[in-house]
Amino acid sequence: MARYAIGIDLGTTHSAVSYFNLEEAKARGAAQSMLPIPQLTTPGTVEARTLLPSFLYLPGGQEFPQGSLALPWNPAATSIAGEFARVHGAKVPTRLVSSAKSWLSHPGVDRRAALLPWQAPEEVQRVSPVEASTRYLRHLREAWDHTFARTKEDAGNAMAAQDVIITVPASFDAAARELTLEAARAAGLENIILLEEPQAALYAWLEAQGEAFRKRVKVGEVILVVDVGGGTTDFSLMTVRDRAGDVELTRVAVGDHILLGGDNMDLALAHTLNQRLTAEGKKLDAWQFNALTYGCRMAKETLYGDPSMAKAPIAIPGRGSSLIGGTLRTELAREDLDRVLTDGFFPPSPVAELPRVARRTGLAQMALPYAQDPAVTKHLAAFLTRQAQALANSPDSPVNVGGKSFIHPTAVLFNGGVFKAGPLKARVMEVLNSWLTADGGQPAQELAGADLDLSVARGAAYYGWVRQGHGLRIRGGTARAYYVGVETAMPAVPGMEPPVKALCVAPFGMEEGTQADVPPQEFGLVTGEPTSFRFFASSVRRDDKVGVLVDDVDGDEFEELAPIETTLPGTPTPFGDLTPVNLQAAVTEVGTLELRCLQKDGPGKWKLELNVRMKE
Repeated sequence: MARYAIGIDLGTTHSAVSYFNLEEAKARGAAQSMLPIPQLTTPGTVEARTLLPSFLYLPGGQEFPQGSLALPWNPAATSIAGEFARVHGAKVPTRLVSSAKSWLSHPGVDRRAALLPWQAPEEVQRVSPVEASTRYLRHLREAWDHTFARTKEDAGNAMAAQDVIITVPASFDAAARELTLEAARAAGLENIILLEEPQAALYAWLEAQGEAFRKRVKVGEVILVVDVGGGTTDFSLMTVRDRAGDVELTRVAVGDHILLGGDNMDLALAHTLNQRLTAEGKKLDAWQFNALTYGCRMAKETLYGDPSMAKAPIAIPGRGSSLIGGTLRTELAREDLDRVLTDGFFPPSPVAELPRVARRTGLAQMALPYAQDPAVTKHLAAFLTRQAQALANSPDSPVNVGGKSFIHPTAVLFNGGVFKAGPLKARVMEVLNSWLTADGGQPAQELAGADLDLSVARGAAYYGWVRQGHGLRIRGGTARAYYVGVETAMPAVPGMEPPVKALCVAPFGMEEGTQADVPPQEFGLVTGEPTSFRFFASSVRRDDKVGVLVDDVDGDEFEELAPIETTLPGTPTPFGDLTPVNLQAAVTEVGTLELRCLQKDGPGKWKLELNVRMKE
C-alpha cells in the first residue's frame, strides 16, 4: 500500500513535485507539501528549490573541474539539470536541451532518436526527447529518495513504492503519452498514472476551495480551463452536473495540441529588440540572439512582477574583435509587453475570426511545428466554435448549446506560467466576455486563487487522494474517439493505393477498465512479416459506436496518430494470405487502449497498445 500520492508536473519550462501523505490524511485530514528539489545553481553549489527548470546542459569534456557538478546522490554527475543548466546554457546554447516536452509530442521526428540539442554541432553529445524527459524524472526521483529514503529502514518511502501521478497536456496524442510512460519507467518509477494538466489544475482549485466550491460553481456551469505554459496552449471544457442528487464534474472536451506559449513570446520580444539593435548598427550573431532571448525572458518576468517598473535592463555578452569583447546593453519597456505580448498574442477579435494558416514555401527547415498564428484568442475562438458544432449534433450532449454559434463558458480557470502576468489574464477575460455579450450571454467569472507555478503538481497529488474515494472526482472517459485504419479490398489499379477506412474501436467517453467487442466483420491480419498499423483520433465525432466504419479520413475531423510499426508473431503464408480475426478493444486501468486481434476458429491472439489516458 502506497504511503504517498506524488504529483509530478513535468513542464516544458519548469517541473515540480507535490506529495500527499495518504496515511496522515486518513488519520488527521489533508496533508500536502511541495518537495524542495536540490539542484546546481553554480559549479560546486547545490541549493534546494521548489521548481526544477526543465533544461539539460551537456558540458564539454574539460568545461568544468572534476567534481564541480556533483549532486548529493551522484558525486560523479557529468550533465546538469535545472537552474544552472538554464543560466549557463543561455551562454552556450549549442549544448542546452530545452523544450524536450514539445519535441516529445512532435510526430514528425523519431522521438527516441538522439536529436537534442536541435542542430547542435557534431562534437556535442545529443540525447533523445525521451532520454531528456527520463533525466528530469530521474533527477526528481533521486531528489525524493535523497529526502525520504536514505536508509534501508526508509526503503518503503522510495518514490518507486508510491502512487506517482505525472501530468501531461490534455492534447498530448497517444504516442506522446506512451513515450512519457516509457521515460518514467526508465527513470525508475513503477506505479504511474497520467493526468491531464487542466484537470490537475481544477483538482488543485477544488482542494483549495474545500466545500466552499459549491458556492462558486453550480449545476449547469461550464468551466473553461485556459492553459498557456512555456511551450503549449491547451483548452478544456468541464461541466457541473447533478447525478442522483450528487454534484459531479464531467470533462466535456479538449482542444488540439497547439505549440504556442511563453517560449514564442520570449522570441517575439527578442526579435523586437534585435531590430532596434540592428538599426543602431549592432548586429547579433545566433549565439548572442539566444542570449538576448534569455534576457528578454528574465526582463519580462521582472516587469510583470513589479508593476511600478517602466523598463528592465538587458545585457548581452559581446562577441568578436569589432565589439572588443564588450557587453551590449539594451532594455525592455513595459510598452513592449503591451504591444508585442498583450496585443500580439491576445488581440481583441470577433469570435468568428479564426486562426490563419500561413502559406508555406516548398522547402522548410525541420523544427518544432509551431502554431502558424500567434493569437491565442483566435485559437480559443476556434475551439469554442468547433466544440459547439460537435455538441449540438450529439444527442447525449452534457452541455446545452442552445443554438449558439460557440459554447458559452460561465467560469474560467487559468493555468500555466504565462498567466502570472495579470494583463494577459485580463485580456482573455475581456475578449471572451465581449464574445458572450455580443451573443446575448452572461459574462464569465474567473475562478481565482490558483498558484500558477504549483497548482498542476498539487492537483496531481490531490488526485491520488481522490482516487482513494475522497473528494470530488472529474469524470469523462477518453476525450477522443479512436480508430484503426483498415485497407479496403479493391482490384489492382496502376498508380493507385487501396483506400483506407477508419474503424471505430473506442468511442468518445469510453471509461477506463471497460472493453468492447467490434461487431464481426471480415478482417484479415498480417502476421510473420513487418507491417504498419495506422491509427486515428477525433475530438468532435462524439457519437460513433464501436464498429462504425468511416470512409473519409482525410477531413479535418480526424487526426492521424503515429503508426505502430511491428511484426506480429506468426508464419508468413506463401501467397500473402491474411489470418481471419475478430477485434476487441479495451481501455485499461493504466490508460492504454488495447486492440486485441482474436483468430477466428483458432488459438491465435495478438495485441496492440496505444496510451490514450486523458482522465487520470
